[in-house]
Amino acid sequence: MSAVTPPTRVLIVEDSAVSVALLTELINSDPALQVVGIATDGVAAVAAAERLRPDVITMDIHMPRLDGFGATRRIMEECPTRIVIVTASLVPDEVAAGFRVLESGALALIGKPQGPGHPLFEATREELLRTIKTMAEVKVVRRRAPREGDAQPPRSVRASQFETRLVAIGASTGGPLALQAILSRLAPGIGAPIAIVQHISSGFSDGFAQWLAQASNHAVRVAAHGDTLQPGVAYVAPAGLQFTVQADCRAALVDAPPEHGFKPSVSCLFRSVAEQFGPQAIGVLLTGMGRDGAQELDAMRRAGALTIAQDKASAVVHGMPGEAVKLGAAVHVMAPETIALTLNRLLIRDSTQ
Repeated sequence: MSAVTPPTRVLIVEDSAVSVALLTELINSDPALQVVGIATDGVAAVAAAERLRPDVITMDIHMPRLDGFGATRRIMEECPTRIVIVTASLVPDEVAAGFRVLESGALALIGKPQGPGHPLFEATREELLRTIKTMAEVKVVRRRAPREGDAQPPRSVRASQFETRLVAIGASTGGPLALQAILSRLAPGIGAPIAIVQHISSGFSDGFAQWLAQASNHAVRVAAHGDTLQPGVAYVAPAGLQFTVQADCRAALVDAPPEHGFKPSVSCLFRSVAEQFGPQAIGVLLTGMGRDGAQELDAMRRAGALTIAQDKASAVVHGMPGEAVKLGAAVHVMAPETIALTLNRLLIRDSTQ
């Protein structure tokens, strides 16, 4: 007989009794998950993490005694654990603050599930359970700041004979920090716009763009339908719409079905870039679970684009870039810091020209 896989042990950190009850019910409803403890403030969370050694922690932000920022930092210093930030706020400033917790070591930020009877109940319930299960498979490591000397663009990377008009980047789990690592290292004068699909909870797009701009010191905007994408600016796909780019470099937001379970999906963006830009594009597929964007990165490669996948060592989840590597879709495989230096080398244009 095969051994029975024990359930993923979850610690809930939340000061609202209503939210505790809902989270407990939803998590325990999945036989692969088990709530093993509840902490109602950050100080108790640190103690419970040390005592219970859960597989995953769901962490609220606003709590008495010690907030989610402080609790996350202390847990990652004292007993590193997989942490998912779960927040109810859709205010951009507060969502941006939530993303800053990722800099302290949390792995993901999602919205609190809606209650039974709400139109989004099933979708938010599924996102919670899927995220916890995904995080349970992530190796817990103490993060180190990359040394700039570690990143060197490979000599084999050559600029296309065609002018690069667009960089398209796709990311999921672990993507925010990978994107921050890339954008923060881009030099002034990048001669192409950057179109980004990051899998994200509904209502989080504005706060995510705000955090990413602040964390990277790079111009970041949420894409709007009809926007002409400007060189040197990163455009983030809004949640709930598919992000495509037209041949004239205008954003087209489409209310099309999800692909690979996501809306926006990387596959939709990459497919449009392959069709409209061919060899005048660069495609980058970053960390994330599943296959979203892998085949479409290959379509970009076959259309003549330069294609890059994040390497396994730096990826929180190597699913998406790993699938691209298996397909032969990625011409180059690099860490985010090296991706940034490569883009700098290929895209910085002489201002005197």
